[in-house]
Amino acid sequence: MTLSVGCTARPGKSRENRTGAWRTFKPNFKHDKCTKCGICALICPESAVHENQDGFYDADYNYCKGCGLCAEECPAEDIEMTREEK
Repeated sequence: MTLSVGCTARPGKSRENRTGAWRTFKPNFKHDKCTKCGICALICPESAVHENQDGFYDADYNYCKGCGLCAEECPAEDIEMTREEK
């Protein structure tokens, strides 16, 4: 496999490796004040946030690393970071 300059892994590599196992905090998508803007999905570095059938957004916890970017950038403040319980 040949990698391009500046590339450390081929695209989509994180889909093969579940990154959520070592998470300390996880986002809790409350859907109370959500405006369905999709910023949480756009900002997620792992593409772990997806639109559900109701048009709201939820995280795939198999791939969510718990970085909190979605909660930090949510204009409606509708995502709460909670401690992960293992």
